[in-house]
Amino acid sequence: MEHLQYPIGRFQPKPDYTPEENAALLQYLEKAPALYEELMANTSEADLTKTYRPGAWSVQQLVHHVADIHLLNFLRLKKAITEENYEITLIRMDNWAALPDSTQLPINSSLLIFKGVNQRYIHLLKTLDEQTLSKTYYHAARKLDLSLKQLLHMATWHVGHHLGHIELALGKQPQELKVGAEL
Repeated sequence: MEHLQYPIGRFQPKPDYTPEENAALLQYLEKAPALYEELMANTSEADLTKTYRPGAWSVQQLVHHVADIHLLNFLRLKKAITEENYEITLIRMDNWAALPDSTQLPINSSLLIFKGVNQRYIHLLKTLDEQTLSKTYYHAARKLDLSLKQLLHMATWHVGHHLGHIELALGKQPQELKVGAEL
């Protein structure tokens, strides 16, 4: 069951990341919207209702969820840069995934959101210096302070994690994140 729940492994933050590791994460994120678009290009209505394990979200819900959380992570990044002692906004993901926009709306809108937010997210991240990337914020659900580098790692993991879920639901082998260093 672990391989179904965590097709690319669990999120394991490291204490710090090198500029090369950050660049590899950004490279993966730059390609991520295209990976989703390619995977979703020939899906049928029936494919969108498939799940990767019993009781899990459907492919449709997963695509909407990835767009939601990528937007949320972008906003968390901006707040962590501009506010001292920022404690992230938490959401009830299962409740969001059950809303009509996640269960009824075609996925194209979320693919567009993901692509657009991703461009801004990456642009902003590339402009940040080492000192800013080392800033921290408090993650109340994980009960720890994370750096913006760790947020980048978590956001990248999240994108790959759910790409793996969708691949499993569609009967494909989940792809490893090819960004190096234990991601």
